[in-house]
This record gives sequence, structure tokens and C-alpha cells, in this order.
Amino acid sequence: MIDLEDARQIMGARNVIDATALRDRPQDFWVNTPTRALGLVKPADTVELSALLTLCHEHSQAVIFEGGRTNLVGATQSDDETLLISLERFNHIGAPDRKGMTIEVGAGAIVEAVQQRCTTEGLRFGLDFGARGSAMIGGALATNAGGFQALRYGVARDQVLGIECVLADGTVLSHLTPYTKDNTGYDLKHLFIGSEGTLGVITRAVLKLHPAPRSVNTALLAFESFDAVAETLGLMRRDLHGTLSSFEIMWAEFFHFNVDALLGGRSPIEGRFPYYILCESEGFDPEEDAGLFERVVGQALEAGLVADAVIATSSRQRSELWKIREDFEAEMQLFKTMVDFDVSLPVASMEAFVNDVQRRLDEEVPDNLGLHVLGHLGDGNLHVTTGLPTPEGKGQVRALVYALIAGYGGSISAEHGVGVAKRDYLHYSRTPAEIATMRLLKAALDPKGILNPGKVI
Repeated sequence: MIDLEDARQIMGARNVIDATALRDRPQDFWVNTPTRALGLVKPADTVELSALLTLCHEHSQAVIFEGGRTNLVGATQSDDETLLISLERFNHIGAPDRKGMTIEVGAGAIVEAVQQRCTTEGLRFGLDFGARGSAMIGGALATNAGGFQALRYGVARDQVLGIECVLADGTVLSHLTPYTKDNTGYDLKHLFIGSEGTLGVITRAVLKLHPAPRSVNTALLAFESFDAVAETLGLMRRDLHGTLSSFEIMWAEFFHFNVDALLGGRSPIEGRFPYYILCESEGFDPEEDAGLFERVVGQALEAGLVADAVIATSSRQRSELWKIREDFEAEMQLFKTMVDFDVSLPVASMEAFVNDVQRRLDEEVPDNLGLHVLGHLGDGNLHVTTGLPTPEGKGQVRALVYALIAGYGGSISAEHGVGVAKRDYLHYSRTPAEIATMRLLKAALDPKGILNPGKVI
């Protein structure tokens, strides 16, 4: 265990917080218990972080890295002997390179701030999700975050051209390449993206950018069958000429619950349907794009695929439609003990999977408080949430759902990572050989096991 005085010598007393002061702070955004840790340190740059990790490695000091502290899998859960390392001071955002369409940012840069900086130059950073205003780039890369626009731009991994990171012993790896093609051996960046800080900590990244769209068209679609939903996804991907950026599905129970809670029951679409889709297209010719979007939605209606539809005619109406999808305050109040899942599976299996979850919950956990299902259909990601009157049955529900996911050949974590919350269920999605290889990589890069111990594997 290190002496915090040694940390103060590296980065100054004001950037080291001791254990007593931390107890006034909640563990993270979701867990309101006091933070337990040896202390919290805030290095300013790679030099300070390298020196700190060199010290920690020499003393076998366990460390946990913090970003925006909005993770959903207990990834920053610590104890009295663990040192927390915040990357909040790594918040540099460089000037976007309009010619190369790249930007270099620090791991502590807020996702929304990066988005806004790019917008000023007529460029788009393709990663977007609900926690954009608090999540940091480092955390988004460490968990390989997904979000609303993965259908068009890909997940966090797809936004990265080069990275800088620091290994457990303080070694700095810097390969901040601003180009796509770099066929010079092992692509090490992909080893650290998605590793949740267990192999090394990302400090800087060169991100890929895109031209900022000049138009946005949004619609809420209602469906009588899941097959029609899947067929419409294919139709819109083709006929909108590659401009489809979001295709968000909501099962009826979640949709109408949020409509009642947020809009006083005034649904944008009359009646009740089994499935609702919030879809969005972004293009570069406002007049032509609006006409094309209306024609494609009209064709889906005429073909009998879409039962009913409403196209947003103002930014206010667009925001209202997105609020139904994004606002979870009422759901959090309903599900006193929330049990939520972030899973991936083939689109063709989604309907049967959800039906099985509902049936098994009703049979085996009859006191469940409902089942809310929504997700990013275009990339096979569903968010499945239920609630219980008390915490005692959470383990039973998790085992039930993860076993079903395994039966459908799906992933127990689509975009939130593994952390502590899903670690013991990893075998449902990964073979023994894969997990053994993960352990081999961990032992090679972090032989003393000091980086985010107990996370992922």
C-alpha cells in the first residue's frame, strides 16, 4: 500500500483527497452509499499518471480509474485499500482537423463537449448516448459504449484512429495516428478499448469525425407485428440512401407507461400497438431529404408494414418524441428494486426472447412489477428492465434472463460493459477458452493484478 504523501509529491496536495473526505461522496451516480477508498488522486497529465502507476506497481497498490462515474456495472466499486484515480483533469479537446476529419482529445473530455466542439467546425462526432453530458471519452472507450447512432456510425471502437495509454507499471504506449490505414503489426488500441481499465488506462485518443448533417427527419411508427418492424428496418436502410441514423424500438408496455408519465396519456399515435419505432434520418439536402423521408414512411404505410405514423414537424415535437425514449425517471420510481439488462441477440430472435422472458417471469417471479423492453434494433441491442418489491429476488431474475440469452446465442452485455455486476455471468456469452485467453492477457499486462481488480474476469 502506498503512502498518500508520496502521491502528493507527484501531483500536489490539492489533487489528493483522503479517505475521510471521500465518505461524504456517493459511490457513483447510481449507488448512494459513501465512497470507500484509500484516497482519490487527480493526475494532470500522462507524465504524472505514469509516475503514479510506477509507484503503485512497486508497492502492489490496487487502483481503480474514474471517469464520469455514470457506469451501470459497478466498474468503479472500491474498498478501503484501493486507490481511486480520476481522469477529470485529462480534459483537453484539440481543434478539429477539417481536412483530415479527426480530433485529438483527452480521456477526461466530456462526450457532449466533444460533440459541441466538432459542431462548430461543421463536423460530427458519431458517438451519442443518454449520459453524454457527464460521461467522459475515456470511460466511453473503456466500455466500448454504443448508443443511439451506432446503426450509422458504429460503436466507440469504430470512432478511434489512435490512442495513448499507460500500462500497470507506468509504461506509456503512444500511437496517436490520425489516419485509418496503419497495417504495422498488432493493432494494440483494440486491446484497450473495451477492457474497462483492466489492461491499461487510455489517456488520449484521436477520434474519427464525419461531415455534420444539414437535415434531420424524425418519425414515430406503430406496428402490429415484429416481422413488420424488421422488414421496415431493411426497407428504410435501403430506400433512405444510407441516411438512417437511429431505429429505436419500444415494446408497448414501456411506451405507454412513459406516455402516461410524461405526456399525461396524450400519445402521439392514437390506439395501442405491440411495437413502436422512433426512427431518424440525417442528410445533407434539407428539402430533398424531407421529401424522401416522407415518401419512404408513406411507402411503408401503403405496404401495410406500418400501422400508423407521425412525422415530427418541429424541433419541439422531435424532442417530445425522443423524451418518450430517453426519460427513465418514472421507470426508476416504479421499479423500486430495479433489475436491468443490456443484451444483444439476433434481430430474428428478439420477439421470441422477450416472450420467453415475460413467460418465465410470470411463472417463476410472479411478484415482478412489469417488464419494459426497448433498444437499438438496428444493431441488435435490447434493454430489458423489470422490478421487484424487495432486493431478495434479484439473483434469481438475473440467472433466469442470462440463461435465456445464452440459449439464443446472445451477449449478456451489449454496450455497458461487464464490471462487477456481470462478471459472474460472463460464461453465458464466452467459452472457457476465451475466458482463459482473457486471463492470459491480464497476467501479461498486469502481472500484479493492480488495475481495476475484480472487474470483468
